[in-house]
Amino acid sequence: MQLYHHPFSMDSQKVRLALEENGIDYTSYHINPLTGKNMDASFFRMNPSGKLPVFQNGSHILYNTIEILQYIERIAAVSSGGDDAKLSGREVLEWMHKVQEWNPKYFTLSRIPDKHRIYVSKFIRKVVIARMAECPDLASSYHFRLKDAYKTEEKLKDPDVIKRSEGHLVRLLDEVEAQLNETSHLAGDEFTMADVVLIPVLARLVLLKLEDEYINSRPNIAEYWSMMQQRPSYKKVIGKYFDGWRRQKTLMKTWCFIHMRSLLRRY
Repeated sequence: MQLYHHPFSMDSQKVRLALEENGIDYTSYHINPLTGKNMDASFFRMNPSGKLPVFQNGSHILYNTIEILQYIERIAAVSSGGDDAKLSGREVLEWMHKVQEWNPKYFTLSRIPDKHRIYVSKFIRKVVIARMAECPDLASSYHFRLKDAYKTEEKLKDPDVIKRSEGHLVRLLDEVEAQLNETSHLAGDEFTMADVVLIPVLARLVLLKLEDEYINSRPNIAEYWSMMQQRPSYKKVIGKYFDGWRRQKTLMKTWCFIHMRSLLRRY
């Protein structure tokens, strides 16, 4: 089993948390979308959307995060003797889909200073153009990604787009807060795949330094978040890269790569 992912990717974090929680071995391949590595021809031929994560088991390839999580559950069930009772129930699946419906793209990008965001965006567009020239057979797919990059920049200029994303997040967190008033975890009193999908959302808010506004202002979520950070899976998948000085190291390494490639015009 192979997983193409990166620590910055929320959906990648969800899949890695599920793999760690279920004790499943896999081969890890880091693909950094901020440096345009997801546009390299070898990866792009497998997944023209360029999105992460991608989970591969032999000839079976999955791109949809919820589908990957359910596939991991089935693998774990088979490994433990085919106990289907361990698969997520209706309530867990409902929460998984509810959390997954929130798209963090515009919310995240709007919190990054314009000069940094535009600098990275220009770099990625140049990477796409370079790959397009190298691989004419993939030109149409690369052109679609290029149009999407320009479209993203245009949408970020529309305050209504950002407001809708913020509103969706607030409604989601309010629902989570109400649920955690009744149960210790998102879909009951035991850790489930619903928690796997929620944890990276909270981690993203902390990464953006918005925990006071969105987490600490909700006492049930604040207590839940403190508890989730103690799990070994969290420490390995997220804490390793984003707690303390490691967060700066991870971001600085990416920034230096982009800056050097831009100076050398090597895309």
